[in-house]
Amino acid sequence: MDIGTIIGLALACGLMLMAILQGGPLGIFINIPSALIVFGGTIGVALVHYPLKDIIGAFAIAKKTILNKDEDPYGLIVQLMEFANKARKEGILSLQGMMDSVEDEFLVKAMQMAVDGQEPDTLKAMLTTEVEYLEERHDKGQDIFTSLAGYGPAMGMVGTLIGLVQMLMNMSDPDSIGPAMAVALLTTLYGAVLANVFCAPMAGKLKNRSASETLMKSLVIEGMQSILSGENPRIMEQKLHAFIAPSLRESTFK
Repeated sequence: MDIGTIIGLALACGLMLMAILQGGPLGIFINIPSALIVFGGTIGVALVHYPLKDIIGAFAIAKKTILNKDEDPYGLIVQLMEFANKARKEGILSLQGMMDSVEDEFLVKAMQMAVDGQEPDTLKAMLTTEVEYLEERHDKGQDIFTSLAGYGPAMGMVGTLIGLVQMLMNMSDPDSIGPAMAVALLTTLYGAVLANVFCAPMAGKLKNRSASETLMKSLVIEGMQSILSGENPRIMEQKLHAFIAPSLRESTFK
């Protein structure tokens, strides 16, 4: 679970709520017509832009902003070096017995391909293709949330114009001015909050998650190709260290 995301959302929403309560009751910031225009309108426009299955898939991907395990590239390098040393001493088939202890499904798949006798270049090509399609799916999810971040304020502006038209059409009725102005102002507020507190940050977090996941898979591909090629483990380690920051590089050879 990503504690940073939870803290960030709690902090942003909590401070806004505190500011609202300092100036009056929370109820004055709740307006059903404004919410319908912004939230309903944003989803509606998104459904015009994207197929329904893509929208559903994007919200499924969104859970990765909170429910996601922290990646440990150095730990993966250590694990790959362990496999390399074992394969070098006992043969590539010795990796078969180590698969049960591996949690990463992508790494298990790469190990199985190696044990099955795939050529190094073939293994790299097949796994690279899988990573490319994974990135494509992730990019689509990020793009949807980026679009939602644009649609939210736009629908807020639409609501503002609706409220202003209603207000100007009923200037002779003082009782109607307040509700119309509330719709005008609250739709802008709802659109800004939807875009800047939820959708845009979620798109950014998904982009970071995708980059981290791609890095881990690239390490797997490079490592398993080196193991299959019978590369010297020291050389393999140097190649894998190129994927991570210098501060994280620590040789497994003492």
